[in-house]
Amino acid sequence: MLPGFACASEIIPVFSRKPMFGRAAMIGATIGIGMVSSGVWAHHMFSVGMSASSNIYFAAASMVVGIPTGVKIFNWLGTMYGGKIRFATPMLFCIGFLFQFLIAGLTGIMLAVTPFDWQVTDSYFVVAHFHYVLLGGLLFTLFGAIYYWFPKATGKMLSETLGKWHFWLLVIGFHLTFDTLHFAGMMGMPRRIYTYAGRPGLGWHEPDRVDRRDFSRRLGVACLVWNIVRSLRKGTPAGNDPWDAWTLEWATTSPPPDYNFAVLPEVRSSRPLWDLKHPEDPDWRYE
Repeated sequence: MLPGFACASEIIPVFSRKPMFGRAAMIGATIGIGMVSSGVWAHHMFSVGMSASSNIYFAAASMVVGIPTGVKIFNWLGTMYGGKIRFATPMLFCIGFLFQFLIAGLTGIMLAVTPFDWQVTDSYFVVAHFHYVLLGGLLFTLFGAIYYWFPKATGKMLSETLGKWHFWLLVIGFHLTFDTLHFAGMMGMPRRIYTYAGRPGLGWHEPDRVDRRDFSRRLGVACLVWNIVRSLRKGTPAGNDPWDAWTLEWATTSPPPDYNFAVLPEVRSSRPLWDLKHPEDPDWRYE
Protein backbone atom coordinates (compact mmCIF):
# COMPACT_ATOMS: atom_id res chain seq x y z
CA MET A 1 0.00 0.00 0.00
CA LEU A 2 2.92 2.39 0.53
CA PRO A 3 3.25 3.18 -3.22
CA GLY A 4 -0.46 4.05 -3.24
CA PHE A 5 0.02 6.30 -0.20
CA ALA A 6 2.88 8.07 -1.97
CA CYS A 7 0.75 8.67 -5.08
CA ALA A 8 -2.11 10.10 -3.03
CA SER A 9 0.29 12.34 -1.10
CA GLU A 10 1.64 13.75 -4.37
CA ILE A 11 -1.70 14.25 -6.11
CA ILE A 12 -4.05 15.52 -3.38
CA PRO A 13 -2.04 18.65 -2.43
CA VAL A 14 -1.64 19.68 -6.08
CA PHE A 15 -5.36 19.52 -6.83
CA SER A 16 -6.32 21.02 -3.46
CA ARG A 17 -3.93 23.95 -4.02
CA LYS A 18 -2.66 23.55 -0.47
CA PRO A 19 0.47 22.16 1.17
CA MET A 20 0.18 18.76 2.79
CA PHE A 21 -1.54 19.15 6.16
CA GLY A 22 0.59 17.82 9.02
CA ARG A 23 3.49 16.81 6.83
CA ALA A 24 5.68 15.64 9.73
CA ALA A 25 2.84 13.51 11.10
CA MET A 26 2.28 12.08 7.63
CA ILE A 27 5.92 11.00 7.37
CA GLY A 28 5.85 9.52 10.86
CA ALA A 29 2.61 7.65 10.13
CA THR A 30 4.09 6.18 6.95
CA ILE A 31 7.12 4.91 8.86
CA GLY A 32 4.83 3.56 11.58
CA ILE A 33 2.70 1.64 9.08
CA GLY A 34 5.80 0.11 7.53
CA MET A 35 7.12 -1.01 10.92
CA VAL A 36 3.90 -2.31 12.48
CA SER A 37 2.49 -3.95 9.34
CA SER A 38 5.53 -6.22 9.09
CA GLY A 39 4.27 -7.94 12.24
CA VAL A 40 0.62 -8.54 11.35
CA TRP A 41 1.12 -11.30 8.78
CA ALA A 42 -1.10 -13.77 10.70
CA HIS A 43 -4.09 -11.49 11.21
CA HIS A 44 -6.23 -13.66 8.90
CA MET A 45 -5.07 -16.92 10.47
CA PHE A 46 -6.77 -16.93 13.87
CA SER A 47 -8.66 -20.13 13.04
CA VAL A 48 -5.57 -22.24 12.27
CA GLY A 49 -4.94 -23.13 15.92
CA MET A 50 -2.36 -20.59 17.07
CA SER A 51 -1.71 -20.17 20.77
CA ALA A 52 -3.73 -17.69 22.82
CA SER A 53 -0.70 -15.41 23.18
CA SER A 54 -0.18 -15.40 19.40
CA ASN A 55 -3.85 -14.56 18.85
CA ILE A 56 -3.60 -11.68 21.32
CA TYR A 57 -0.42 -10.32 19.73
CA PHE A 58 -1.69 -10.39 16.14
CA ALA A 59 -5.08 -8.98 17.14
CA ALA A 60 -3.40 -6.10 18.99
CA ALA A 61 -0.91 -5.42 16.19
CA SER A 62 -3.70 -5.42 13.61
CA MET A 63 -5.58 -2.82 15.62
CA VAL A 64 -2.50 -0.71 16.32
CA VAL A 65 -1.70 -0.39 12.59
CA GLY A 66 -5.04 1.38 12.24
CA ILE A 67 -3.73 4.33 14.27
CA PRO A 68 -1.09 5.64 11.82
CA THR A 69 -3.43 4.75 8.96
CA GLY A 70 -6.10 6.97 10.52
CA VAL A 71 -3.52 9.75 10.91
CA LYS A 72 -2.79 9.62 7.17
CA ILE A 73 -6.49 9.76 6.27
CA PHE A 74 -6.91 12.85 8.45
CA ASN A 75 -3.81 14.38 6.82
CA TRP A 76 -5.32 13.93 3.36
CA LEU A 77 -8.73 15.22 4.44
CA GLY A 78 -7.09 18.16 6.22
CA THR A 79 -5.22 18.98 3.03
CA MET A 80 -8.48 19.04 1.08
CA TYR A 81 -10.36 21.04 3.73
CA GLY A 82 -10.56 24.68 2.73
CA GLY A 83 -8.64 24.08 -0.49
CA LYS A 84 -9.52 25.15 -4.00
CA ILE A 85 -10.17 21.61 -5.15
CA ARG A 86 -9.95 20.85 -8.85
CA PHE A 87 -11.88 17.69 -9.67
CA ALA A 88 -9.63 16.46 -12.46
CA THR A 89 -9.43 12.72 -13.09
CA PRO A 90 -6.33 12.10 -10.88
CA MET A 91 -8.07 13.81 -7.97
CA LEU A 92 -11.30 11.84 -8.49
CA PHE A 93 -9.39 8.57 -8.18
CA CYS A 94 -7.74 9.80 -4.98
CA ILE A 95 -11.09 10.82 -3.49
CA GLY A 96 -12.47 7.38 -4.35
CA PHE A 97 -9.40 5.87 -2.71
CA LEU A 98 -9.99 7.79 0.53
CA PHE A 99 -13.58 6.56 0.90
CA GLN A 100 -12.82 2.98 -0.03
CA PHE A 101 -9.65 2.70 2.00
CA LEU A 102 -11.56 3.97 5.04
CA ILE A 103 -14.04 1.11 4.66
CA ALA A 104 -11.15 -1.33 4.14
CA GLY A 105 -9.60 -0.12 7.39
CA LEU A 106 -12.84 -0.46 9.33
CA THR A 107 -13.43 -4.01 8.12
CA GLY A 108 -9.78 -4.73 8.87
CA ILE A 109 -10.36 -3.71 12.50
CA MET A 110 -13.40 -6.02 12.54
CA LEU A 111 -11.25 -8.91 11.32
CA ALA A 112 -8.69 -8.15 14.02
CA VAL A 113 -11.28 -9.18 16.63
CA THR A 114 -10.43 -12.86 17.02
CA PRO A 115 -13.95 -14.26 17.71
CA PHE A 116 -15.40 -12.35 14.75
CA ASP A 117 -12.58 -13.52 12.49
CA TRP A 118 -13.32 -17.13 13.46
CA GLN A 119 -16.88 -16.68 12.21
CA VAL A 120 -16.02 -15.21 8.81
CA THR A 121 -12.76 -17.04 8.05
CA ASP A 122 -12.76 -18.41 4.49
CA SER A 123 -15.95 -16.48 3.72
CA TYR A 124 -16.57 -13.78 1.15
CA PHE A 125 -16.37 -11.14 3.88
CA VAL A 126 -12.59 -11.64 3.87
CA VAL A 127 -12.60 -11.59 0.05
CA ALA A 128 -14.50 -8.28 0.04
CA HIS A 129 -12.16 -6.76 2.65
CA PHE A 130 -9.06 -7.82 0.74
CA HIS A 131 -10.39 -6.38 -2.52
CA TYR A 132 -11.27 -3.13 -0.77
CA VAL A 133 -7.62 -2.86 0.27
CA LEU A 134 -6.01 -3.81 -3.04
CA LEU A 135 -8.55 -2.55 -5.59
CA GLY A 136 -10.34 0.20 -3.68
CA GLY A 137 -7.10 1.40 -2.17
CA LEU A 138 -3.99 0.59 -4.16
CA LEU A 139 -5.47 0.26 -7.66
CA PHE A 140 -7.40 3.53 -7.49
CA THR A 141 -4.29 5.49 -6.53
CA LEU A 142 -2.30 3.81 -9.30
CA PHE A 143 -4.97 4.78 -11.84
CA GLY A 144 -4.79 8.33 -10.50
CA ALA A 145 -1.01 8.22 -10.91
CA ILE A 146 -1.37 7.12 -14.54
CA TYR A 147 -3.55 10.13 -15.34
CA TYR A 148 -1.28 12.43 -13.37
CA TRP A 149 2.13 11.42 -14.77
CA PHE A 150 1.10 10.28 -18.26
CA PRO A 151 1.56 13.86 -19.62
CA LYS A 152 5.08 14.01 -18.21
CA ALA A 153 6.07 10.62 -19.63
CA THR A 154 4.57 11.08 -23.10
CA GLY A 155 4.02 14.81 -23.64
CA LYS A 156 0.31 14.15 -24.36
CA MET A 157 -2.76 14.73 -22.19
CA LEU A 158 -5.23 11.95 -21.53
CA SER A 159 -8.86 12.82 -22.25
CA GLU A 160 -10.70 14.09 -19.17
CA THR A 161 -14.02 12.89 -20.56
CA LEU A 162 -12.82 9.32 -21.02
CA GLY A 163 -11.05 9.55 -17.67
CA LYS A 164 -14.26 10.43 -15.88
CA TRP A 165 -16.09 7.61 -17.66
CA HIS A 166 -13.33 5.28 -16.47
CA PHE A 167 -13.65 6.53 -12.89
CA TRP A 168 -17.44 6.34 -12.56
CA LEU A 169 -17.77 2.99 -14.30
CA LEU A 170 -15.07 1.53 -12.06
CA VAL A 171 -16.62 3.00 -8.90
CA ILE A 172 -20.09 1.69 -9.75
CA GLY A 173 -18.80 -1.77 -10.66
CA PHE A 174 -16.53 -1.94 -7.64
CA HIS A 175 -19.29 -1.15 -5.16
CA LEU A 176 -21.88 -3.35 -6.85
CA THR A 177 -19.52 -6.26 -6.52
CA PHE A 178 -17.75 -5.91 -3.20
CA ASP A 179 -20.40 -4.16 -1.10
CA THR A 180 -22.73 -7.10 -1.71
CA LEU A 181 -20.01 -9.63 -0.93
CA HIS A 182 -19.60 -8.24 2.60
CA PHE A 183 -23.21 -9.17 3.33
CA ALA A 184 -22.90 -12.52 1.57
CA GLY A 185 -19.89 -13.34 3.71
CA MET A 186 -21.82 -12.45 6.84
CA MET A 187 -24.44 -14.97 5.70
CA GLY A 188 -21.77 -17.66 5.48
CA MET A 189 -21.01 -17.67 1.76
CA PRO A 190 -17.71 -19.61 1.53
CA ARG A 191 -14.84 -18.70 -0.76
CA ARG A 192 -13.13 -21.01 -3.26
CA ILE A 193 -16.42 -22.51 -4.50
CA TYR A 194 -17.22 -21.76 -8.13
CA THR A 195 -20.97 -22.43 -8.04
CA TYR A 196 -23.77 -22.37 -5.49
CA ALA A 197 -26.32 -24.36 -7.48
CA GLY A 198 -28.03 -26.98 -5.37
CA ARG A 199 -27.87 -24.79 -2.26
CA PRO A 200 -31.17 -22.88 -2.47
CA GLY A 201 -32.50 -20.71 0.31
CA LEU A 202 -29.14 -19.57 1.65
CA GLY A 203 -29.28 -16.10 0.06
CA TRP A 204 -25.99 -16.45 -1.80
CA HIS A 205 -27.21 -16.56 -5.37
CA GLU A 206 -28.02 -12.87 -5.88
CA PRO A 207 -24.67 -11.42 -4.73
CA ASP A 208 -22.87 -14.14 -6.67
CA ARG A 209 -24.90 -13.25 -9.78
CA VAL A 210 -24.13 -9.52 -9.37
CA ASP A 211 -20.42 -10.28 -9.13
CA ARG A 212 -20.38 -12.47 -12.24
CA ARG A 213 -22.61 -10.32 -14.47
CA ASP A 214 -21.30 -6.84 -13.74
CA PHE A 215 -19.37 -5.50 -16.74
CA SER A 216 -18.96 -1.86 -15.67
CA ARG A 217 -15.48 -2.49 -14.25
CA ARG A 218 -14.38 -4.01 -17.54
CA LEU A 219 -15.88 -1.10 -19.48
CA GLY A 220 -14.05 1.32 -17.22
CA VAL A 221 -10.67 -0.28 -17.85
CA ALA A 222 -11.51 -0.38 -21.58
CA CYS A 223 -12.00 3.40 -21.40
CA LEU A 224 -8.48 3.74 -20.00
CA VAL A 225 -6.97 1.54 -22.72
CA TRP A 226 -8.75 3.47 -25.47
CA ASN A 227 -7.80 6.75 -23.79
CA ILE A 228 -4.11 5.81 -23.85
CA VAL A 229 -4.19 4.64 -27.48
CA ARG A 230 -6.14 7.71 -28.60
CA SER A 231 -3.93 10.16 -26.69
CA LEU A 232 -0.68 8.67 -27.96
CA ARG A 233 -1.96 9.05 -31.53
CA LYS A 234 -3.61 12.49 -31.41
CA GLY A 235 -3.67 13.73 -27.85
CA THR A 236 -3.46 17.38 -26.82
CA PRO A 237 0.15 18.48 -26.15
CA ALA A 238 0.68 18.59 -22.41
CA GLY A 239 3.31 21.27 -22.04
CA ASN A 240 5.91 21.10 -19.30
CA ASP A 241 3.60 21.58 -16.30
CA PRO A 242 -0.10 21.05 -17.14
CA TRP A 243 -1.17 20.65 -13.48
CA ASP A 244 0.73 23.67 -12.10
CA ALA A 245 2.52 21.26 -9.77
CA TRP A 246 5.52 21.90 -7.54
CA THR A 247 7.86 18.93 -7.67
CA LEU A 248 10.96 18.95 -9.83
CA GLU A 249 9.91 16.47 -12.51
CA TRP A 250 7.53 19.15 -13.83
CA ALA A 251 10.45 21.58 -14.27
CA THR A 252 11.68 19.62 -17.30
CA THR A 253 10.18 19.21 -20.74
CA SER A 254 7.46 16.61 -21.42
CA PRO A 255 8.73 13.99 -22.04
CA PRO A 256 11.92 14.82 -20.14
CA PRO A 257 15.32 14.64 -21.81
CA ASP A 258 17.65 11.75 -21.07
CA TYR A 259 19.75 13.85 -18.72
CA ASN A 260 16.74 15.42 -16.90
CA PHE A 261 18.52 18.65 -15.87
CA ALA A 262 21.35 20.43 -17.66
CA VAL A 263 22.11 22.20 -14.35
CA LEU A 264 21.22 20.67 -10.98
CA PRO A 265 18.37 22.71 -9.46
CA GLU A 266 18.70 24.25 -6.03
CA VAL A 267 16.25 22.74 -3.55
CA ARG A 268 15.27 24.86 -0.54
CA SER A 269 11.96 23.22 0.45
CA SER A 270 9.77 20.19 -0.24
CA ARG A 271 8.07 22.17 -3.03
CA PRO A 272 11.00 23.49 -5.06
CA LEU A 273 9.19 24.16 -8.33
CA TRP A 274 6.49 26.19 -6.59
CA ASP A 275 9.18 28.27 -4.90
CA LEU A 276 10.68 29.03 -8.32
CA LYS A 277 7.34 29.90 -9.91
CA HIS A 278 5.92 31.90 -7.00
CA PRO A 279 8.71 33.47 -4.92
CA GLU A 280 6.27 36.20 -3.83
CA ASP A 281 3.92 33.72 -2.10
CA PRO A 282 5.54 32.73 1.23
CA ASP A 283 2.30 31.25 2.63
CA TRP A 284 2.67 28.31 0.24
CA ARG A 285 6.19 27.43 1.24
CA TYR A 286 7.69 24.99 3.72
CA GLU A 287 10.65 26.36 5.59
